[in-house]
Amino acid sequence: MFSMNNLVQKLYREKTLKKDELVELINCGEDTREKLRALAEKVRFENYGNDIFIRGLIEFTNYCRQNCYYCGIRRDNLNCNRYRLSLDEIMKCCRNGYNLGFRTFVLQGGEDPYFSEDKICKITETIKTNYPDCAVTLSLGEKSKESYKRFFDCGADRYLLRHETANKAHYEKLHPPKQTFENRMKCLEYLKEIGYQVGCGFMVGSPYQTAENLAEDLLFIKKINPQMVGIGPFIHHTDTKFRNFPDGTLDMTLKMLSIVRLMIPKVLLPATTALATIDPNGREKGIKAGANVVMPNLSPTSVRKDYSLYDNKVCTGEESAMCKSCLKRRINSIGCRIVTARGDSKNM
Repeated sequence: MFSMNNLVQKLYREKTLKKDELVELINCGEDTREKLRALAEKVRFENYGNDIFIRGLIEFTNYCRQNCYYCGIRRDNLNCNRYRLSLDEIMKCCRNGYNLGFRTFVLQGGEDPYFSEDKICKITETIKTNYPDCAVTLSLGEKSKESYKRFFDCGADRYLLRHETANKAHYEKLHPPKQTFENRMKCLEYLKEIGYQVGCGFMVGSPYQTAENLAEDLLFIKKINPQMVGIGPFIHHTDTKFRNFPDGTLDMTLKMLSIVRLMIPKVLLPATTALATIDPNGREKGIKAGANVVMPNLSPTSVRKDYSLYDNKVCTGEESAMCKSCLKRRINSIGCRIVTARGDSKNM
């Protein structure tokens, strides 16, 4: 048994802990959670002040060749209403976002074979040509090293690929046999080698997850030292095999955000839509726990409900301007401010 206060102070001071120490901290009570939160908020302020960066999220296809057991847009979900945005529709989203002050566009989609290397390069080049002062982030899943390199050479700045779990046995419980842990890890290596600003991350409370798994996730993130980390609670989807599993909790998700902020002080850390889905004030609580990025949705409202990774996703009906205005008020209410800038990571 470790002294909780000593563990918190050691993490703050040394920016890492051993696995058994992390497990102890992950299982801590409310008083320790608050100490972690307060220190994480302090560290976020020391590195980024009260600036909260906004990213314009464009969910441009919900077709996917993969079959992740937890995901609502998995290939075998026949109840999913599929869609693809055209280049013109994507650029309309960008124009709207640019006029609202967004300087990063996040292109997120399932692993859709229709969007070939050439098509993704065309989209990326068009955005960079029209908005050279903006960053382009891609989140398109597992690709070959050659594809990642082409996207990078065409102007993509960042790539988000959540590792989901750093434990091989756990990974295999969440994915079918053709989706291998080894390939996911290799893809993250490729992205780092090519020179992207890389984002990884995991679900909190995913089926079969243990405190030991979470500790392994934290140590893996510390090892690869990414520029961004996406952490959100597992939320079940009705049309998946995990429909009856309990969702991840707010408290554990906030705890993970705080620990990551203390382990990698300069990382970019989103307060996710999933957080806002499980708690009406989830984004604000995420920021108070160390997060410094929010990603409002720029996708057409007509398709947002169809990008259904999990049940009851929030903000599917709001226009982008309304969403940004609402976020601004909410973020101002906790003493922070939205910043219209590229918001590159300081953890380079």
